[in-house]
Amino acid sequence: MSRSATIALTVALLAAACGSDSQDSGEPAARGSSATAAAAPPPGGDEQGQAADGQAGDPVTALSDHVAATCATDDPVEAPQIEPSPREDVPSALRDRTDPAFPDPLVDPDEIVSGGPPPDGIPAIDDPKFVRQCSVDWLAAGEPVLVLDMAGDVRAYPLQVMTWHELVNDIVGSVPVTVSYCPLCNSAVAYDRRVGNRVLDFGTSGSLYNSALVMYDRQTESLWSHFTAGAVVGVLTGTELDRFPLQTVSFADYRAARPDGLVLSRDTGFDRDYGRNPYTNYDNPESRPLLFRGEYDRVLAAKTRVLTVERGGEAVAIVQEALVDQRVLEFDIGGETLVALAKPGTASALDTRSIVDGRDIGATGVFVPEADGQRLTITADGDTFRDVETGSMWNILGRATDGPLRGSQLQPVEHLDTFWFAWSAFQPETTILLAEPAATS
Repeated sequence: MSRSATIALTVALLAAACGSDSQDSGEPAARGSSATAAAAPPPGGDEQGQAADGQAGDPVTALSDHVAATCATDDPVEAPQIEPSPREDVPSALRDRTDPAFPDPLVDPDEIVSGGPPPDGIPAIDDPKFVRQCSVDWLAAGEPVLVLDMAGDVRAYPLQVMTWHELVNDIVGSVPVTVSYCPLCNSAVAYDRRVGNRVLDFGTSGSLYNSALVMYDRQTESLWSHFTAGAVVGVLTGTELDRFPLQTVSFADYRAARPDGLVLSRDTGFDRDYGRNPYTNYDNPESRPLLFRGEYDRVLAAKTRVLTVERGGEAVAIVQEALVDQRVLEFDIGGETLVALAKPGTASALDTRSIVDGRDIGATGVFVPEADGQRLTITADGDTFRDVETGSMWNILGRATDGPLRGSQLQPVEHLDTFWFAWSAFQPETTILLAEPAATS
């Protein structure tokens, strides 16, 4: 495919994700707006700092009554939110990446390229609504959802929604978080959006770096790499956000594991064709990544799906197909022993036009193999997992469902399911642990 054709296809794909209510103004949208508009400082005040520290209101407690209710109603559960910090009077990297007031950028600003849409052309969800998972009838069993568990406050973010919005500014377990999903690099990351005394909220910049989403914060309009959780251009350059473990699993697995969990509603305030994949056939392993200018190790095809972990300065990648076939892989990294689990039953969100028809790519998770102070050896057992030491059964979310350890939770480890080209570009010194499916006898 020629470069011009590639760019045209990219613009078409991303324009489809923008939907009909974006305007090509080149200006960031106001928080909570369903159309692109000039950014306006959100209301702030001393109260927001208290809420950010968990001292004013407790979202977990506030939601408990809703979660405990039966599914006699499918009324939305409006999760408590806090106001982000106000817009600051500082130069904007969204408008000028070369302002001399900025620290030295961490990437070449010329390598941050337009993806087609203007800032907020793909609109973030700023006031998310949730429903009880037992009332959801618009998600098929195999559809992929992102699962975030913060102090027992458990949320699922369906990729049929995330594909069209890419960012959700939320508060989970009393912590302000941003949940992100980048279709072009096929990765999902959850961040703590507190920086010092600030509570940031994020929007899509309309630009890409190494074919990965570039976010901007609405407080300073610095540019951030979705992939590294770091500010790369602007007044906050060098700042890194803490990340939280986030898993992509099937809705059926989430429903079985967390009957008390919530699901991000399709009531977003935007008109989108939720359930349709605007990036049809994009995850063909042999196809080229779009608007990618970086270098990657050609040992694997560009869009090979890999589970990746970085700990203690070391990076590893495991081919997802091979892991789903083998089911369990214990490995050492950064002086720690971890275990990667995988099981079939989760559809690709980037395959067929309808997500529900996407091919089965499976689900993964990474954990510290210990519970109740005991070192465990995890093995596959049918559609689930079993530890050798106690015989307890475990699910893909790392929770014991039966046996002596029933109710115990393995400590989840922050990892990334992504395309090889993206991981290799950002982490060139990566060891591949498992590249081929297990041989059959």
